[in-house]
Amino acid sequence: MKILIWILIFLGTFSIMEFMAWFTHKYIMHGFLWSLHQDHHKKDHDSWFERNDAFFIFYAIVSMVFFYLGAQTDFWYGWPLGFGILAYGIAYFLVHDIFIHQRFKMFRNANNWYARGVRRAHKIHHKHLGKEEGECFGMLFVPFKYFKK
Repeated sequence: MKILIWILIFLGTFSIMEFMAWFTHKYIMHGFLWSLHQDHHKKDHDSWFERNDAFFIFYAIVSMVFFYLGAQTDFWYGWPLGFGILAYGIAYFLVHDIFIHQRFKMFRNANNWYARGVRRAHKIHHKHLGKEEGECFGMLFVPFKYFKK
């Protein structure tokens, strides 16, 4: 029974992270921390790293805190919570940074309906270079209007 609860917490955490990504992007990245996120929309440096990468570090720390709590206390829920956040971070990195932005030259030939929809939605978001008016959405649950044949 504990394994089933562990799996449900992991899957729930992964799913909630999609909402957190949307919320963070819309209200924090395009809000009061625009100064960290703006170089993602309009690159103003020659570095491979972006100030925007600070958001990865934040969620990595949250995940590590849950791992610590799971290992050092009786809060065993820390393990599935930490792994759910970690798994979402890996999925986000693969889809957003590698697949869409090609920070590593991988998955360039992916051309199925889902890949085209994700790319189309992200291009629409990035056509706005400023803080305002950029449509925000999650990584996995992109609105269906972007999935055309």
